[in-house]
Formats: sequence, structure tokens, C-alpha cells
Amino acid sequence: MLLADRVAIITGGAKGIGKGIALKFAEEGCAVVIADIDLKSANETLAEIINKGGKGIALACDVLDIKQIRAAVDKAIDEFGKIDILVNNAGGMLVAPKPIEDMPEADWDKVLTLNLKSLFLFSKAVVPQMKKQKYGKIINLSSAAAVNPPAHCIHYHTAKMGIIGFTLDLAHTLASFNICVNVLLPGPVRTDFYDPMLGKLTEKEKDVFFDELGKGDIPLQRTGTTEDVANAALFLASELSSYVTGDALLVSGGSPLRPVQTPIQKTLDA
Repeated sequence: MLLADRVAIITGGAKGIGKGIALKFAEEGCAVVIADIDLKSANETLAEIINKGGKGIALACDVLDIKQIRAAVDKAIDEFGKIDILVNNAGGMLVAPKPIEDMPEADWDKVLTLNLKSLFLFSKAVVPQMKKQKYGKIINLSSAAAVNPPAHCIHYHTAKMGIIGFTLDLAHTLASFNICVNVLLPGPVRTDFYDPMLGKLTEKEKDVFFDELGKGDIPLQRTGTTEDVANAALFLASELSSYVTGDALLVSGGSPLRPVQTPIQKTLDA
């Protein structure tokens, strides 16, 4: 197993990409600490892990409350004796996209705070333990949209680009302590992240949306899955990546490369 005897904290680990990472890590022998504001869903994910023979704990945690964060970190150490891996996954859009001239200041503040401040606070709380251990893996979740942004999500894309800068700084600072810090940039993955944009579409209409999204924008011609991202996170969490730090890894089906063929490409492919 790639993560035997390791301990990981995964923020926002109750649903979506975070849940996918939690399940994957547990399959590979890792004790998983699911830190999520939604304790009910966190317990449901934990139950799946335990039913498959894994181990972990679920903790109610607001990733913007330093007291709750410190309590979660202390609980993880009390329970498992160490923290090997931190996955800063919590984040999201929260509000519908708008042109900058129509965007309320409160929307800007809300999105940047959730996506950036949460990384700062959780890393601040975990890094002392990793320094003490002389070992650690920190995996931050950005987005492929940080480097290839669609329109009208400037708050979200700014935050996700900020995560890349945060990662590079921390990777350089912590390298001498044998702590690797990397960032994943997922492309479109079907999760509830898209709910603010899709409004009240039916499930069938959502199927059509995600099918067209994959075929229209992604060279591999499909949207991603939570397991796609979890597999990349597993690489960065394991010793397979022991010589990798400060890296930004796209998990995006080839995006921002474009699947649309130019006339000369059509001629060559004929």
C-alpha cells in the first residue's frame, strides 16, 4: 500500500473531490481525518471508509475558524500521533458568476476568504507538527481555471491563482524540513461545485451540460471524475513523489490545449 501507516487531514473531505481523495487514501492504508463543516456528510464518508476496512475520524471544522482548526489538528495528533499529509481541499465558488462591474464586494471577499485564507490557517496550524517530524506532504487544490479562466469568475480565478503562489512560497520555505508542497489544478469535474452556475437544471439537463463541456473544451473528450483527481493526489502524497516539490500538476484531460482542429490539422488527419 502506498500510504501504509500514514495520517492525512483532508479539509472539505465530506463530498466531491475531497471525498474522492479520502476514499483513495484510505484504500492505500492511510488513516484519514475528514475535517468538514458538514459533519453529517463527513460521518457518512467515514462510514464508507470503515465499511471497507479503513480507519479515520470525522470532525466538524470551519476552515475559517482558527480555534476549530487547532482543535482538529490536536485531535488528529491525539488520535494518531502525527500528521503526515495535509490536503487543503476546502473551497468553492459559493456565488453565481458575474461581470466585474456587477460583482458585489461581498462576493469577492467571500470567495477569496474561503479559497485562500483557509489554506493559510490550516497550513499555519499543521506546519509546526511537520517540522517537528522532519517530514510532511502538503497538497493544495487550485484549478485549471487559474491558468485558463472562463469569463465572469474573476473572484474564483484570482483566488485559485493565489493558491499557486502560496504553494511555491511554502515549498521553498519548507524544503529544508523535508516537507513537500505541491498544488493540483483539476479541470472540470462533475461535483456540486457547479450548482451555483447550473441553477435549477434537471439531472438529465446536467448530463447534457457535462457531456458537452467535456467534448467541447477537453482534448480527452470527457469531464473528469473525483477519482482522476484522487489518483493525482495519491501520487503527491506518496513516496512516488519524494523528489517533487513546488510543482503545479494539471489534472484536466489536456486542457488548456484545445480539441478544436485547425484546417491544417484536418488535412493532416485525413
